[in-house]
Amino acid sequence: MDLSGSHVLEAPVETIWKMILDPETLARITPGISQLELESEDNYKAIAEVKIGPVKGRFEGTAQIVDKSEHESLTLKVQQNSKIGNVAADVFMKMEPAEEGKTRLSFDGKANVSGLLARTGGRVMTGVANTLTKQFFDNFEAELKRD
Repeated sequence: MDLSGSHVLEAPVETIWKMILDPETLARITPGISQLELESEDNYKAIAEVKIGPVKGRFEGTAQIVDKSEHESLTLKVQQNSKIGNVAADVFMKMEPAEEGKTRLSFDGKANVSGLLARTGGRVMTGVANTLTKQFFDNFEAELKRD
């Protein structure tokens, strides 16, 4: 499943970069995340509970940040496992200055799913991915207003 999109956030690149690398902030803005622990530099243990179509799953696994280019880009490598299936994703994230102190955050990647998740169907999975992406950016905007 391909993942891509972009959103303009109301803060400069430096602020967005700092928030994405902060595990507490990332846990608050990422939908479904119930636990995100920094295990070592750029390596996280993550637990998420996500409803996908008619099924709900508790996912446990890792997230790793690689290929960091400060204030410009990074790649997030995610490996999550659950009773309803597994997800492995690589997502490239790019941050660019936008007008008047804003930042365009773009992402492009691919997620491979297996198990019941794979049998759920592309239409359902794409709908869930779009919903989670919208929630992520809504939460990000709310977090920016919080500070």
